Amino acid sequence: MTAAGRRARGNVRTLVLAGALVTVTAALGMVGCTLFQSEQVSKGQKLYAHYCMHCHGEHGQQNEGYNWGQMPDPRPKDLSNKGEMSTFKDEEIFGTISRDMKDTTPEVGDKIGDEEFSVPTMPTFKYTLSEEEIWSIVAYVRTLHGMKLSYNVEARKKELQDQLQTAQQKADQAKQALEAADKKAEDEAEKKGVEVDEAATAKEQEANVAAIKELEAGKTAFANFTARPKLAAVQRPDLTMAETEASKLAETGKRLYSNKYGCNACHRVGDAGGLVGPALDRAGFRLNGTWVYRWIKYPQSMKPETRMPNLGISDQDAKAIAMYLATLRAPKPEKPIEKAAH
Repeated sequence: MTAAGRRARGNVRTLVLAGALVTVTAALGMVGCTLFQSEQVSKGQKLYAHYCMHCHGEHGQQNEGYNWGQMPDPRPKDLSNKGEMSTFKDEEIFGTISRDMKDTTPEVGDKIGDEEFSVPTMPTFKYTLSEEEIWSIVAYVRTLHGMKLSYNVEARKKELQDQLQTAQQKADQAKQALEAADKKAEDEAEKKGVEVDEAATAKEQEANVAAIKELEAGKTAFANFTARPKLAAVQRPDLTMAETEASKLAETGKRLYSNKYGCNACHRVGDAGGLVGPALDRAGFRLNGTWVYRWIKYPQSMKPETRMPNLGISDQDAKAIAMYLATLRAPKPEKPIEKAAH
């Protein structure tokens, strides 16, 4: 073979190899987010798919989630928009996902700061997921606009572990000091033939109580970070009241339904509302008030993997919403409302 032929054959081989590399690179690019993403991002993706995708969409784009077009304004942000999303700190995104809900009703609602996020149709997951899980959602959301989480989650976890260990050591030392002080006070009292003077160990008792409180706070902080909230069982409510009181409470519940807890983002009443949960037009016929109260107070206690988060609803607010839903008694529709395809 001539030198020119060898060169031509070599060029062909180079082109074939280059084409193969392009093909492989393209294939890896399509699945790269799955193959090479961190365990944290992977965990966040699963949580996002379960709790967020119906409103925010698979790729975080507006009008992508099946529920997006049914929601009242303001509708979810475009999470894929790097220009806007890069202006938010990781902690700000975390704070949006994990916060207490605020009543946005003008004049009679909660006081809300200028920079405070308070869109009621964006639920809180503070009482549903662990802080570590919420951080994993933030990590995944960052990938939707081509960024990475900069907040050091492992460092925070280590910090909480160290704080807990230190608090345990202080509690052990305080307990030992109190026991030693008690023994000394008892011995002195016995020698003198008198009753033990409780004031003699007051300093050690105070230190022991403070150490126990610090330890409990450390345990709570670490548990909140690593484990999902576990709340006490919801007690059966007393919903018996005069008609005038029930009517007044139902009016409050109607306001809270839309302006504080954003129930209309996922539930439909009449022609308005989302399609994630069941329509509530006929809730007054179909749902028992006690069941409604228990469900909205702590949905995970009744259905652990429900998409409905625990919104941190107070006892009084839960009663008000239950009374409002009891008033919804629309006529039976000629045909059921069809859910959006998803």
